[in-house]
Amino acid sequence: MKISMRIYKKGEDILIGACDEELLGKRLREGKFRLHVKKTFYGGRLVDEKVFETYLKEATIANLVGKRTVECAIRLGYVDPECVLYIQGIPHAQMVKMI
Repeated sequence: MKISMRIYKKGEDILIGACDEELLGKRLREGKFRLHVKKTFYGGRLVDEKVFETYLKEATIANLVGKRTVECAIRLGYVDPECVLYIQGIPHAQMVKMI
C-alpha cells in the first residue's frame, strides 16, 4: 500500500496532507473527535515511504493520518509518539516546524 499526499504552498510554508491510501474518503468518529479523510485534502500523489520522507523533510506543516504515514513521521523525529491521537484506532498527528 502507498501513502496519498497533497502538497500546498503558501509563501514560505509547505503544508502536506498525507494519509495511508486505504483511508481516503473514510469518516472516523470516536467520542468528541471527528475526522473526515477527504480526497480533496489528502488525495493526490500516491508515493512509497521513501518518497514521502523526502517531501516530509521539506514540509513546514503536516496533517497526517494512518499507521504507515504517522509511523514514518515518528521515525524521522517530526512527531512525538506521546502526541498522537487515535480515532477508531487510527493514528492522527499534526506537525509544525518552528524556524
